[in-house]
Amino acid sequence: MAQQLRVLQSLWAMERRLADEAEWPLQTQLAMIRDAGFDGAGVRFIDPGFAREVTSFLRAHGMIWQAQCYPKCVDDLKPVLELVARLGADHVNLQPDVRPRRPSDCIPLLEGWRRLAAEAGVAVHVETHRDRMTTDLFFTLDLLDRFPDLRLTADLSHYLVGREFAWPVDDVNHAMMHRILDHAWGIHGRIASREQVQISLDFPQHQGWVSLFTGWWDYGIRSWRKRAGPDATLTFLCELGPPPYAITGPDGRELSDRWQDALVMKDMIRALWDRIASEPQAAP
Repeated sequence: MAQQLRVLQSLWAMERRLADEAEWPLQTQLAMIRDAGFDGAGVRFIDPGFAREVTSFLRAHGMIWQAQCYPKCVDDLKPVLELVARLGADHVNLQPDVRPRRPSDCIPLLEGWRRLAAEAGVAVHVETHRDRMTTDLFFTLDLLDRFPDLRLTADLSHYLVGREFAWPVDDVNHAMMHRILDHAWGIHGRIASREQVQISLDFPQHQGWVSLFTGWWDYGIRSWRKRAGPDATLTFLCELGPPPYAITGPDGRELSDRWQDALVMKDMIRALWDRIASEPQAAP
């Protein structure tokens, strides 16, 4: 088998949060994801009933999923891994819901989570995310100094906003983002500007940011292909969140169609993968 890309859709991103309209039923959301050609979904594994219903649908249609969790301590990961043992998952996406002031305070947590993952034989990726252990770019780079084999899920939108990189992004900041991507074993897809964590893909004024993220994802895919095995799978989760992630107007309605943006992003990342995979020099 060759290396593969699998593009997933976030179920959180399927929320509409409209005051005057009901949410789409879960089965409708799943059918939309399937019919749109996604390979799977990001699924909350902190709710066993929800996880069972979603994974039953995905499994029946030959799709995959990542198990998402938000542990505050080492033991919080145990029930998630037990649920993964029953339901399966491509990997666990772990958002560490703690905010230590010193990297040294993170060591017992990361060591504990990594130990549990190894004992369960489950891949666990630590997500880069605001208001989590990984909220700050410099802090996360310090963690990588202590754990050079730490596997990350790279959501770069949080660091662009959190550090408010000047435009154009300089070589120093590119290098730091590249280091994050050199440890990424999965990618979460959202395009930010230096002031907004999520912007529409097709507004003319946003095209510089779209190009910036496309370049980072290009680097991340190439880096992953060099590190991963010959039959490994890279997951890219389209994660265009509902308000207040999505920008709204005075009527409370979003300024763009997130679902359509997700479809565009899906095709964009597949085209990027195909172009890289077709280049002889990109072969692992």
